[in-house]
Amino acid sequence: MLIGLVMFIILMGFTFGSRVGLTWPEKFVRDTVGFVQGVFYKPASYIAGFFEDVRELKDVYEENERLKKAVAQYARESAEYNMIKNDNINYMNLLKFTETQKQKYNYDYRPANVLSVNQDPNNHTLVIDLGAKDGVRLNMSVTSVDGMVGVISHVGNFTSTVKLLTTLDPQDAKRQQIAATVSDKDTFGIIESYDKKTKMLKMTRIPEDDPIKEGDLIVSSGNGGVIPRGMIIGTVDKVEVGEFGLTRTATIIPAANFQDWKTLLVVFAPEEPKG
Repeated sequence: MLIGLVMFIILMGFTFGSRVGLTWPEKFVRDTVGFVQGVFYKPASYIAGFFEDVRELKDVYEENERLKKAVAQYARESAEYNMIKNDNINYMNLLKFTETQKQKYNYDYRPANVLSVNQDPNNHTLVIDLGAKDGVRLNMSVTSVDGMVGVISHVGNFTSTVKLLTTLDPQDAKRQQIAATVSDKDTFGIIESYDKKTKMLKMTRIPEDDPIKEGDLIVSSGNGGVIPRGMIIGTVDKVEVGEFGLTRTATIIPAANFQDWKTLLVVFAPEEPKG
């Protein structure tokens, strides 16, 4: 019936195309077709919307389950961390640590807004809105919520320049190297370069019998006194035999993504006492 009505309207359009206005039979047919279309369209749209809501509800449920697991894991890790922290404080008191020694790894993370980014591949830097007046010093570490970004290379009164890890180059006479370790193993290595093609960091000088393996979390060891201990660098992608066969080399996937930053964190480590 609907098809017949539509064809009738088309035919009348061809027949009376030159007229201005419609006759009452034509108006009746047009209104009838519109009514019939509405009768079929509305239920169909309600049904489609219902199934779309069901799909969204399923996605929300799955996301809720993932969040529950994450919260439960965080609670367990938080409790374990507090126990270890209290044990550590007790051991330091028993061993008569000085207050400076106790505060050595008590870092303060201060947020800084990114003002500008220099995309020059040979001098990849950015400028943040913290400077000397805020206590920023040369070689302070800068990190994102994901992982370490770089170090402070220049300090002004109100702004500072951050040299990114993507500028690490073993051929650079003033190169910045990072002593690194695996978060839960007795591992040693040096983060010394960044491959612009693969977008990977290179960790060298790893002992031949080191237990490092794919998937391990790499953090700064704190050796050398420049980069604080525990800064997240990335995860191991693969481990290979070193250049002369006496050591091993690891390819590291950086934790930070090195793009689209708006806010970063400057790491304020306690200053070593002078004298």
